[in-house]
Amino acid sequence: MKLDFTPVKTRIIRPPKDDIYDIIDSLVVQDGDIIFITSKILSIHQGHTVKIGEMQKEELIQKEADRYLAYENKTGDFHVNLTVTQNVLIPAAGIDESNADGYYVMWPTSIDALCQEIRQYLMKKHNIKRLGVIATDSHTTPLRWGVTGITIGLAGVEPLKDIRGRPDLFGRNMHITKVNLIDPLTSMAVLLMGESNECTPIVILHDYQGIPFSDS
Repeated sequence: MKLDFTPVKTRIIRPPKDDIYDIIDSLVVQDGDIIFITSKILSIHQGHTVKIGEMQKEELIQKEADRYLAYENKTGDFHVNLTVTQNVLIPAAGIDESNADGYYVMWPTSIDALCQEIRQYLMKKHNIKRLGVIATDSHTTPLRWGVTGITIGLAGVEPLKDIRGRPDLFGRNMHITKVNLIDPLTSMAVLLMGESNECTPIVILHDYQGIPFSDS
């Protein structure tokens, strides 16, 4: 199956708050597209930022996290806070300082609702019925090097395929397997976005047949 991704370069989105609807308005989308948007610009759009120096990062992490575990290695030269934030295992509650111009950028609030808001706006603007909007971020995987992309919010697609009860190659029924349909696509989209100064916070996947669309 061919994947047709279009990375979208944009202007610089600037903290502490920057309305991104001029960028949303400029997107060229068609029925059946899936739009991947980095969570950072969604957070800046909401103004969910704090100027560095106004609050200690450790305090901010604890404020944003649902569960918090501090860790420092034996050499003392690297400090990581492992947290659960919005039901995701993520370092530092997802708070980022890169491409943030002197601000801490937290995760967006009400992420699914924001994805739905953008989805409904674009569906009405372009008179289309099927559209997915995915909020993305980079994360680390325990015991593995490097960051990969994950989904932290979505609207308009069904992210899981339940194959429980289906037989395997030798007739044994599957008992627990649900296939994550969206994170592999999100990981590819985040790879195309880049991690430093690419200024490509949006990627559009066109006419992908491997995931069902939904109304929510």
